[in-house]
Amino acid sequence: MELPEIALLFELADIADAETLPRFRVGGGVDNKLTSSFDPVTEADRAAERAVVSAIAARYPDHAVLGEEFGAQGNSEHLWVIDPIDGTRAFISGIPVWGTLIGYSQAGRARMGLMSQPFTGERYFADGEAAWCEYRGQRSRIGVRPTRRLDEATLFTTSPRLFSGEGLRRFEELEVRARLTRFGTDCYAYCMLAAGHVDLVVETGLKPYDIVALVPIIEQAGGIVTTFTGGRPEAGGDIIAAATPELHAAALAILHG
Repeated sequence: MELPEIALLFELADIADAETLPRFRVGGGVDNKLTSSFDPVTEADRAAERAVVSAIAARYPDHAVLGEEFGAQGNSEHLWVIDPIDGTRAFISGIPVWGTLIGYSQAGRARMGLMSQPFTGERYFADGEAAWCEYRGQRSRIGVRPTRRLDEATLFTTSPRLFSGEGLRRFEELEVRARLTRFGTDCYAYCMLAAGHVDLVVETGLKPYDIVALVPIIEQAGGIVTTFTGGRPEAGGDIIAAATPELHAAALAILHG
């Protein structure tokens, strides 16, 4: 099946950037989605998602959309998955490691994706065949680095506090085996893996809008991304992304047993 033009993903990113960047580091209001803990959402999240969904509907009225803030709309094998600000905690803290995620899937398989970070001016994207970075007007193809051993790997996760029980014990075992472990950066870590700067990203409890746009970027850069049971990652859940099959297998043996 024919894929959308990559120019459309850039148009959608421009639309999102116009809503998010002017609201970054200006101290806007923050709402909490939960009563028992803190899950922030801002007007930038809502405005960006509304604008992107509207633009998709104008171009492809028969396509379905799934967004973090407003849920599912439509029913089609052509599905756009939107996270207007992945990393809202970073956004409200003034740290530029958040990004807008725009993913496109056909028949349940993620085929194209884009992460836009408008403050730094970086865009990481997959066009259906290869993964790329565009920065300061220059576009370059990206690829994972050939790390095969855990003791040579750089590992990222948003926070170990998201793991609990046996999951936390297994993550800590993986952390001990890795050469370097860093926390935070949400979607940015996956793009750094695709670009050859990070080797492993491990997360728990993801939603589809957290991962669908990133799957093609990782895979088309030569990496591997699955659930902890080795399945396809499009539905979210517990997710591992790795630079090489050998590294993926070694990490999965610890995380899943």
